[in-house]
Amino acid sequence: MHQSVIDWLAAPRGLFIDGGESPASSGKRLSILNPARGEVLAEVDEAGSEDVDRAVAAASRAFEAPSWRRMPPSERQALLLRIASGIEAKREELGWIESLNNGKTLREGKGDVGPSADIFRYYAAWCRTMGGESIPVDDGDLVYTLREAVGVCAAIVPWNYPLLMAAWKIAPALACGCTLLLKPSEWTPLSALMLAEICKEAGLPPGVLNVLPGEGHTTGEMLARHPGIHKVAFTGSLPTARRLLMASAESNLKRLSLELGGKSPLVVFPDADLDAAVNAAFWGIFANKGEVCSASSRILVHEEVAEAFASKLSERAREMRVGDPLDPDTAMGALVHPRQLTKVLEAIESGKSEGAMLRAGGERLQKGELAQGYFVAPTVFDHVRPEMRIAREEIFGPVLAILRFREEAEAIRIANSTVYGLVAAVFTRDIARAHRVARALSAGVVWINRWNGFDSAAPFGGVKQSGWGREMGQHALELYTQTKCIWVAASGEEASS
Repeated sequence: MHQSVIDWLAAPRGLFIDGGESPASSGKRLSILNPARGEVLAEVDEAGSEDVDRAVAAASRAFEAPSWRRMPPSERQALLLRIASGIEAKREELGWIESLNNGKTLREGKGDVGPSADIFRYYAAWCRTMGGESIPVDDGDLVYTLREAVGVCAAIVPWNYPLLMAAWKIAPALACGCTLLLKPSEWTPLSALMLAEICKEAGLPPGVLNVLPGEGHTTGEMLARHPGIHKVAFTGSLPTARRLLMASAESNLKRLSLELGGKSPLVVFPDADLDAAVNAAFWGIFANKGEVCSASSRILVHEEVAEAFASKLSERAREMRVGDPLDPDTAMGALVHPRQLTKVLEAIESGKSEGAMLRAGGERLQKGELAQGYFVAPTVFDHVRPEMRIAREEIFGPVLAILRFREEAEAIRIANSTVYGLVAAVFTRDIARAHRVARALSAGVVWINRWNGFDSAAPFGGVKQSGWGREMGQHALELYTQTKCIWVAASGEEASS
């Protein structure tokens, strides 16, 4: 193991409030697990109500401070660029932390670092280009708009991409001039705390970023109800989103942006490049152990090519190497937590009991070095019906459902038959069909002849019960700013109403 990581994990980890480490007022601590070994990796302080109040106060002071609120755009840009460089300088440490804490392979953990740095570089550019508009009006007055920071924001991020999801929210918030309270998952808070240290070293003023590890139903609930917070950005489950909506309504009507779950369809037509479709489906569900909101968890395959597709994919699943995430030969690591392991195994049993054909996996792996970890075999079900649980509910694990169809209209109907609408994909050589089906699919993002295309400049988010708002790209600026309209009388005299 990287020596600097060993040293960092050995040190007590407090909260990060007002520019530095701070112990939790209650003295409560969270035991952070290594999913591959089922043992405690580190201890981290758990934020309670007094800590949330302190962090909100710090963020409020920082927001009003001229050093942050009136920071010149060029300085804000330079700050975000320094954070990006700091992330890249810690690539090894951050990659190791992500792998050890989440259970993803070391290759995947290090792979999350580059995009995390890139998102800061992207929004650094917006610091000097973000502006309002001039509006022509009938009476000749000068009318223009300003984009102003929303204020103190809270960001609640999930455990599947701890570093990347934190970066997705921190970078645009800082670019817009907001201050932020970040609540990482109680299962995976380590990389967020390291990121806070990087931001401090880059020169971020005290109080602008605060990191509060804690349980969702306690710390997260406190953030959602706190009157000093003006906006919450959330990535996570639909049930939690509903609680946030209630909390916002019952407190100060704070703004919400929600990036929720998915049950995303990948549609394969008979003229598709079958090998390309198989490869996309394979990595779309088994990358990061299937713990991905945009996982290709439903494959809709035309009956003419369904058997060939299912055979190829199932063979690859059976051959996939599952094991120690730190081993460079490992292709899939461990599920993040015993609770998630239980959820995935229950979903697999439901697929079996409802009559789906199990073609690969379907079991927990416990032999040898896997005995103490939370490992599940890559699982493929075929001949799945739309009404089955594994075709309707988000599993968030390496479980794939193959559904067969005859006609294009049937494929669209099945694809749109869930409450979710996050992402989708179409595989076909027919360009007219590709665009036609893409327009018909209920999804915030549709890929054609690929899966999981991401870029800091491209918006990401869902429709239906997959969320509100868009992250990344120019669209994310709308989440952290509000529009002010200013009128200047053309005559220089006070206008009458």
